Amino acid sequence: MKQLIECVPNFSEGRDMNIIKQITDVIESVEGVKLLDVDPGKATNRTVVTFVGTPDEVIDAAFLAIKKASEVIDMSKHHGEHPRFGATDVCPLVPISGISMEETVQYAHKLAERVGNELGIPVYCYEFAAKEEKRKNLAYCRAGEYEGLKEKLSNPEMKPDYGPAEFNEHVKRTGATAISARNFLVAYNVNLNTTSTRRANAIAFDVREAGRIKREGNPITGKPVLDENGNKVRIPGTLKKVKAIGWYIEEYGIAQISMNLTDITVTSVHKAFEEVKKSAESRGVRVTGSELVGLIPLNAMLDAGKFYLKKQKRSTGIADSEIIKIAVKSLGLDDLKPFVPEERIIEYVMEDKNSKPLINMKLKDFADLTGSEFPAPGGGSISAYMGALGAALGTMVANLSSHKRGWDDRWEEFSDWAEKGAYYYKALVNMVDEDTNAFNKIMDAFRLPKKTDEEKAARNKAIQDATKNAINVPFKIMELAYASMEVMKAMAETGLQASISDAGVGALAARAAVYGAFMNVKINTGDLEDRKFAEEKIKAGKEILDKATALEKEIVALVEEKIS
Repeated sequence: MKQLIECVPNFSEGRDMNIIKQITDVIESVEGVKLLDVDPGKATNRTVVTFVGTPDEVIDAAFLAIKKASEVIDMSKHHGEHPRFGATDVCPLVPISGISMEETVQYAHKLAERVGNELGIPVYCYEFAAKEEKRKNLAYCRAGEYEGLKEKLSNPEMKPDYGPAEFNEHVKRTGATAISARNFLVAYNVNLNTTSTRRANAIAFDVREAGRIKREGNPITGKPVLDENGNKVRIPGTLKKVKAIGWYIEEYGIAQISMNLTDITVTSVHKAFEEVKKSAESRGVRVTGSELVGLIPLNAMLDAGKFYLKKQKRSTGIADSEIIKIAVKSLGLDDLKPFVPEERIIEYVMEDKNSKPLINMKLKDFADLTGSEFPAPGGGSISAYMGALGAALGTMVANLSSHKRGWDDRWEEFSDWAEKGAYYYKALVNMVDEDTNAFNKIMDAFRLPKKTDEEKAARNKAIQDATKNAINVPFKIMELAYASMEVMKAMAETGLQASISDAGVGALAARAAVYGAFMNVKINTGDLEDRKFAEEKIKAGKEILDKATALEKEIVALVEEKIS
């Protein structure tokens, strides 16, 4: 899975669009980064920018944006309603796909170090990137705002994590910057069959983490209860990491619960939806649907779809598009207007609309291209596709078994097998293009100039690196195709017997994928200078092929016995 990080820097300028554009222009100058949103605010004099891309490219774009902001924004002249202490006030990094929070924290520190050392800007790391517990809270790091920065930097306890600990002329202009790694925030509204803001607020108070003020006697008009320090006591809501309020939307003629889910790993979209439903029903109000504001990660939609599939006791090992369809319908995301996944799911928005991957081709077109005079797609891509089809057949048998009348008590068992098969299917489908890309990289390396000794050395290194990659890719296909055979074996043993032949064909396809990929491993080791690497791959590949061949015989024998 491709690694993606979202970056949401907040710049202390929300009125001069020329300044804002200079900042967003440098972000867009970095290849591999996509600018998703620019949200300026005049009253706050602050602009929130959102962009997504691969980690290294996001770090480069963020660094350039912070650099440009330090050049075009003078904090000594800044005024605005929002708390702030720097030209780039905050710069959080958010893991989207294929990357852990721990890895994202490392990128946050890498960015912070560059900003501190190369730009001379004091940097405080907060949330998951904080280097000490009390600095996790942004409010602590930003206390005193820009006006108190001089005093803060002179305090040893508030020494920045990176950059200068002095209020020099440069820092007087740039201020400080807070950099973090945090989880994804989703702006999410739930629609109600009422026009009452008061009823909507009552529901919002039920669910939001802050809850409501505890009162004596009447819960609405009663005197607030105070603790021993004179602070108002609150009754917490049912959902952690959730901010919520009720409001009336004139455009739609309904009231909504407007929520910020500040950490969807703690409170997911579907959990918030279900909790609002429960609170609304207890107050005689019905939820009619919901509305997503902005973008959402793919996994959040898949988690929601799987949650509702499990409630229906249906297999979750189906295509992503079908899981998303279940999520949209279950959450009522198309209640107010159509929900278009390609426009609302981050990973889909990030896809290059100009690229033409093999896996998006029609079957006939793919076959025609394979049979043409072009050398790619070749045996490696075809092996990956055979493996994908084999895994798909195993997954199909699992899904049919999960849905079989009379086997309702076994749906979860087969759903688990279907999910496993779907994992191998998707991974092998992705390898179809990976193998062709690996071949193209070798061709690109051979086209490099070779006039000087330096060019020859660089060209040879590029060829050797590309050749190793062209060995690793089919080797990975071997591993995936062999591993997928456990699904076919399980389905041949316990799955729907009317489809047992499909499990057998799946095993044949998987073993063919292993053997075909192994041929590609071997042919690509021929010209590799690193003979130790080549010999290790061939030895390991032979072991996988032997195991796949033995497993194929076992599955085929089982199928033949049952269909005879």
